Amino acid sequence: HMSIPNLNSQILGSLSKLPMRQPNVNRASELPAAHAELTEIRLPYRESPRSAAQVVDVVARAEQQLDNLVDLLAAEQTLDRQSARRSPSGRRSQPTALEALCQSSSRRADENAHEEDSCSSVPIELSIVMPCLDEADTVGTCVLKALYAIEKMGIAGEVIVADNGSRDDSVEIAESLGARVVHVDQPGYGAALMGGIEAARGRFVLMGDADDSYDFSQAHRFYHKLCDGAELVQGCRLPAGGGRVMPGAMPWLHQYGNPGLTWLVQKMFKAPINDVYCGMRGFTKRLYSRLDQRCTGMEFATEMIIKSTLFGARIEEVPIVLHPDGRKTHRPHLRTFRDGWRTLRFFLMLSPRWTFLAPGMALGAGGLLGCALVLLRISLAGIVFDAHTLLVSMVALLVAAQLGCFALLAKTFAASEGILPKDSRVEQFARRCSLERTLWFSGGLIACGVGIVAWKSFDWASQGFGGLDYSETMRWIIPAVGAIALGFQFAFSSFLLGVLRLARR
Repeated sequence: HMSIPNLNSQILGSLSKLPMRQPNVNRASELPAAHAELTEIRLPYRESPRSAAQVVDVVARAEQQLDNLVDLLAAEQTLDRQSARRSPSGRRSQPTALEALCQSSSRRADENAHEEDSCSSVPIELSIVMPCLDEADTVGTCVLKALYAIEKMGIAGEVIVADNGSRDDSVEIAESLGARVVHVDQPGYGAALMGGIEAARGRFVLMGDADDSYDFSQAHRFYHKLCDGAELVQGCRLPAGGGRVMPGAMPWLHQYGNPGLTWLVQKMFKAPINDVYCGMRGFTKRLYSRLDQRCTGMEFATEMIIKSTLFGARIEEVPIVLHPDGRKTHRPHLRTFRDGWRTLRFFLMLSPRWTFLAPGMALGAGGLLGCALVLLRISLAGIVFDAHTLLVSMVALLVAAQLGCFALLAKTFAASEGILPKDSRVEQFARRCSLERTLWFSGGLIACGVGIVAWKSFDWASQGFGGLDYSETMRWIIPAVGAIALGFQFAFSSFLLGVLRLARR
């Protein structure tokens, strides 16, 4: 058994045997020595002993993922070799991209093994966080690309893999390549990201899936915009924002669902983005603290977009390419209909204006119109509106009033809990409609309603409780009963609003 740093030393030795070549060259016959040496390494990843077959499988996966990155590194190395400064003896004074990445991986693995829970003396600039659940096929490639991006930018950074209970070798592969693994017990995409982001020590955070569908080697594009003052930099895979979806990278249902949900976010929340579901985004740690994220599922990503918009954060967008994910043994974690409904439900929960106020105003307008047509005895195109129309219109007014109260209560509660930012218009309305004023108004409505009912009752009694003119009587009774119901609605809603405002203070 050997330590992680010694493992990386052997990996580096094996990598040094890789011939420097142009990209896309078949290297199946070029690696016998390197492959033989890698597969002989035994790893002490867990306290419990591992069989030889398991050890070989872990190392084979790591070597395969290193191999997946060769094309990218070879292309970058070609540029490095052209621009590298050489000493008079012909030696390079700067390492190539491949050497720099390998040295970085070894150094980070050594740091993680000995100082996993301690902060570096150099402030970390960027933390790259990846949620992970059984991603052994791809997590190594993602970690290497992220380390490569950090090394290329020349900044202090870290790669964090937030493991959500993987049962394969994802943790071992990530740790062996230099990532810091954070174990998150609570299940869920959002829960994993919360755990990883809270453990991040960087001033900026870049998050993305560990399925190799996002190219972490392009992290510099997000980092530079964050340095320029953006608080949230959202990736965009869709053509509407300049992105590109490679063939087979996105199911056809998502190609219609994503633009539809994005359109809703744009209309409901005025979000300046073109791809609400893109999982690759960068943001400042300060903004994340302000947002107070709550969703532990797939809604985590959309919650961040909506809250950032409502809190007035500076949002910018970066077009990216979505690649087919590299999973071979597990299917994607996203469930189209389940997660789509959860997202839509979350939109409605965070938008009392569209969920309660807008339908309430529409119903209220229809109810008032119907009442006016009946009480003023107006006919349209020969159609005479009578008590039945008045009854339906009054029900519409009652529902509209209740929806209006719900909108006010929902906005007040969301602001008091930090779910939504405070709305000055709601605050002003709540101050003007104090409990005492609302109770006086409600009492007046109830008194009017009771008075009309009493009047008509005495009128009926004066006629010996005989037959009444149905149409004429209902023109008075229906509005009276409606006024009584509205009075009680406003009174009790005002009490509840007072409780919510008292809790907020």
